[in-house]
Amino acid sequence: YGAPPISSVRIRTTATPQSTARAEKAAENKFRNKETMSDERTFIMLKPDAVHRGLIADIIKRFEQKGFKLVAMKFMIASEDLLKKHYADLSSKPFFSGLVKNMASGPVVPMVWEGKGVVKTGRVMLGETNPVDSKPGSIRGDYCIDIGRNICHGSDSVESAQKEIKLWFKDEELVNWKPCCYPWIYE
Repeated sequence: YGAPPISSVRIRTTATPQSTARAEKAAENKFRNKETMSDERTFIMLKPDAVHRGLIADIIKRFEQKGFKLVAMKFMIASEDLLKKHYADLSSKPFFSGLVKNMASGPVVPMVWEGKGVVKTGRVMLGETNPVDSKPGSIRGDYCIDIGRNICHGSDSVESAQKEIKLWFKDEELVNWKPCCYPWIYE
């Protein structure tokens, strides 16, 4: 009750216009460095079983809440030719034709996510290929039971991600944008 009114309080500062400009420049450079730290991209695809079960929004939400940035997404029926190219490394496996037929049986949601360590972290978030081996809290651990219906695909390396992104997306379909939340995600 003996405090002076706010309007009469004077705050002394030692900041000069030059020091303020230097501080603003340093903050701007620090933010720029944050942006360059997050240029890794990965390819994530939701399979027909995820689409039919209504899990698209739940899975996207997990990547957004982690702090990753969505830079491309499609909703499509993939051709068998495209799927054969995508899964070419599995072409000698006995389950290959069944995998391609299953993936072509309904819509898929191919996406590109960007962020620091997104390839490795994205794989951890998805869980093990066999849902039985996936930890609770992972996408497959929470939503899957059977290996043949494991709802999602994620790139296993930066090189695979680059290859898969080029297979599924044209360069002009990748949207470069800066989320306003980056200062709250990256130090």
